[in-house]
Amino acid sequence: MQISGRNKLRGRVKHIDQGTVMAEVVVDIGGHEVVAAITKDSVAELHLQTGDEVTALVKATSVMIMK
Repeated sequence: MQISGRNKLRGRVKHIDQGTVMAEVVVDIGGHEVVAAITKDSVAELHLQTGDEVTALVKATSVMIMK
C-alpha cells in the first residue's frame, strides 16, 4: 500500500476507548501520546489491541503553534 502522508510516527497502542460509533486510540510514541479518532469498525477491521505496534500517519494542511 502506498500512502501520500510523509509524517509517519511508529509507536504502540496504549489504550483504546470505544464509544458507540467512534473510538479513541492512544498511541505511545517514545514517551509522548498521539490520539486518533477512528471508527469502531476500523478498530475491528485492523484487529487493534492494546500493545500492538502501529504507525500513526499525520496529514494536515496546517499546523498551528500557541504559547
